Amino acid sequence: MIKVTHLKKVFFDKKRGKITAVNDVNFHCRRGQIFGLLGPNGAGKTTTLRILATMMKPTTGEVLVNGYHVAKEAHKVRQSIGFLSGETGLYDRFTPCETILFFGRINGLAEQEIRTSMNEIFQILDMKSFQDVRVDKLSTGMKQKLSIARAIIHNPPVLIFDEPTVGLDVITARVVINYIKEFRNQGKCIIFSTHQMPEAEKLCDEIAIIHKGEILSAGTLADLQQKFREKDLEEIFFKLVKVKVEESA
Repeated sequence: MIKVTHLKKVFFDKKRGKITAVNDVNFHCRRGQIFGLLGPNGAGKTTTLRILATMMKPTTGEVLVNGYHVAKEAHKVRQSIGFLSGETGLYDRFTPCETILFFGRINGLAEQEIRTSMNEIFQILDMKSFQDVRVDKLSTGMKQKLSIARAIIHNPPVLIFDEPTVGLDVITARVVINYIKEFRNQGKCIIFSTHQMPEAEKLCDEIAIIHKGEILSAGTLADLQQKFREKDLEEIFFKLVKVKVEESA
């Protein structure tokens, strides 16, 4: 469903010059799988996901989403994905109902189809109590639920979640994580970005540890534990980063 081959993204800054945000990144994610990109802020996670979502073009490399090339078939890619980022981009004057109706129409869904799907999603995400409240009156957790609803209203086969639990309280974060697990059970292909080690351990079928734009290692949690002879993912991460720093010195 997602195949990333030799992906590279270079930016040019007047003061700092050439900046390589993503460097020779390779991974693939299948249907019914959660693939985790684990790394600190600035590691290249968000840049990679924005390329997958056609919000940026790769400098070099090939990225296929649901069989479509992100640069050459961007429209087809957008129809295939639901994208949730830390920047919700919700319109304050809309209610959740109005928001979902708007995005359903953008995705070409019939009115009755939108309302049927919206009722189901609002029931699942426990949004009925605030479905007619303006967005600017909603809590952070409510807005995050609405962002998820917006991402899945057109029932896309591919879901891209960029740090979906940032800023959420523990209870709401768990609710979001449980829904992501349910999406996997529905057979969706899911890319999940996080800097939270416990989230990656509990949620991801495969994990890629990314640092300064490069994937340092990837595999199942068991694979990584065996390879680095460590049970704790955090220890594995710091061991990899330390080696990378020493190699660069």
